[in-house]
Amino acid sequence: MKGAEMLSVEGLTKAFGSGSNKLQVLKGVDMNIKQGEMVALMGPSGSGKSTLLNIIGGLLAGDSGTITLGERSYGLRGPSNVVDVRRELVGWIFQDFHLLDNLTAVDNVAMALELSGMPSAEAEAAARNALEKVGLGDRMHFIPDQLSGGQQQRVAIARAIAGNRPVLLADEPTGNLDIASGKEVMALFKALCHDEENPISILMVTHDPDLASNADRMLLLNDGRTEASDIRSAWGLDDEDETESASDDLEQVAETTDGGEEE
Repeated sequence: MKGAEMLSVEGLTKAFGSGSNKLQVLKGVDMNIKQGEMVALMGPSGSGKSTLLNIIGGLLAGDSGTITLGERSYGLRGPSNVVDVRRELVGWIFQDFHLLDNLTAVDNVAMALELSGMPSAEAEAAARNALEKVGLGDRMHFIPDQLSGGQQQRVAIARAIAGNRPVLLADEPTGNLDIASGKEVMALFKALCHDEENPISILMVTHDPDLASNADRMLLLNDGRTEASDIRSAWGLDDEDETESASDDLEQVAETTDGGEEE
């Protein structure tokens, strides 16, 4: 069973430019994620997926609408006014790992915590715990060049979860990984969502239909709005045994998308 509602987005809009050059990217997005739930967000390149993640993550202000994360409401204020969202509520996983080459795995994780105001000793303890959780207890003192791509992404995941943030935003998290490493990351995501003591919620942008089919639900973002809420109903399937057919249909959708950057 999934927990209570963790993240809610209501009527979120965002436009760029002005006058005749104004581009309405988000036209009233409504969505929600429960505690311990993993949701895949798909849609054509340029549909606004990264814009939506940036607003939820406190990196960008929306034009109208509301975001509620736990007891915190925000969405229309600039990044400087939602520092607490980035420090305490939302962790990020990107396609690129964004690790500092000269720091060990534990130092990469601990430094991010120290920058958020955590004392050094407490940050190192939290970093060690997070690295243990992602299966890197024996690689804590390795620098990035000594780690595989999959292991580097695990360090990035440890950095995102070390502060006990309840929501993880993942933007093409397996884009730079081979198939086997990608599957390992997905298995780790599921384990984090199903953690008995501290289940987290994950919103994952992906163009990979196989990844989307492994999520609890899928959202299609098209023309500035979400169009579907789960994989089977999105493709007109009612029987759980038809998941494989859903994946085949998703592959056809994937052919119309690419991994390009959005606004």
